[in-house]
Amino acid sequence: MTAPLPVPYDPELVAGLDAFVEMVEIIPLRVDTIHANRDYFATLIPSMVVQAAGRAITWEDRIIPGPVGAPAIEVTIVRPARPASVPAPAVLSIHGGGMVLGTRFFGTAELIDLAERHGVVGVAVEYRLAPEHPGPAQAEDCYAALEWMTAHAEELGIDPDRIIASGMSAGGGLSAAVALITRDRGGPRLAGQLLGCPMLDDRNETASSRQYDGFGAWDRNNNDTAWDAIAGEDRFTDRVSPYTAPARAADLSGLAPAFIEVGAAETFRDEAVDYAMRIWATGGQAELHVWAGGYHGFAGFSPDAEVSKAAIAARESWLRRILRLGG
Repeated sequence: MTAPLPVPYDPELVAGLDAFVEMVEIIPLRVDTIHANRDYFATLIPSMVVQAAGRAITWEDRIIPGPVGAPAIEVTIVRPARPASVPAPAVLSIHGGGMVLGTRFFGTAELIDLAERHGVVGVAVEYRLAPEHPGPAQAEDCYAALEWMTAHAEELGIDPDRIIASGMSAGGGLSAAVALITRDRGGPRLAGQLLGCPMLDDRNETASSRQYDGFGAWDRNNNDTAWDAIAGEDRFTDRVSPYTAPARAADLSGLAPAFIEVGAAETFRDEAVDYAMRIWATGGQAELHVWAGGYHGFAGFSPDAEVSKAAIAARESWLRRILRLGG
């Protein structure tokens, strides 16, 4: 099958994309390079000591209970330097990396920013990675962190009615999985789910996945490598849990309001759009943004481009509405 022509990138984003691809393609992600990629990416993310230096926040690491029968979980808690006199909104931060790479410190820069500007309390979760831990171990760890946040809301100084799950890429997919789990189990009520360029579907069969095959940020080959590691022999079958690949969920009704953002020029475009449409079809709430010419994670790597500024503003607007943030 001839691959469809790709959607062109926004010209303002090309320099950032080139830098991103140069950084991540030093070791192409394949089944035999997952561990080498982990070691490499560990050198790229600053420690919390560096990230927090000079910022008006406090932070601490904790060990919390994992899912029943599973290991304990490491989390990092980020708070504003001056705690509010009333319970604060909170974010469960779930990092990206295809569920095979990365650490919780991929997402702590956002938590620091939210703590400083809006008094948000953040909890970044260190979930287990595939292939050592096939799905849905990752989602179960993240859900355990949500349960812990809610059970310790008073101690953490958070409002249990203003908690969202948030993440980019794999973190977006896992935020969707947490929303499904807590709905299905009658667990803590989420105020919202922020799904940034979310990784939702193990099948990798959309037009957009074929448009970005062999080039771009997180291309079709990277996606195949990750999903093979996550789902193993169950991949492409009905045995894949919706908590592993949320696109597999038969019912998307009754979910927390979703914010779904994706670039028009990336692998995950079509599955993100489909997920929003399926939420709407149940009468649910979803705010969908498909950014023209945007590559995977463009706003983080090309923040000064006009389309990135618009994307950041849209996300900020949703956070203000959902978490009832002040000025």
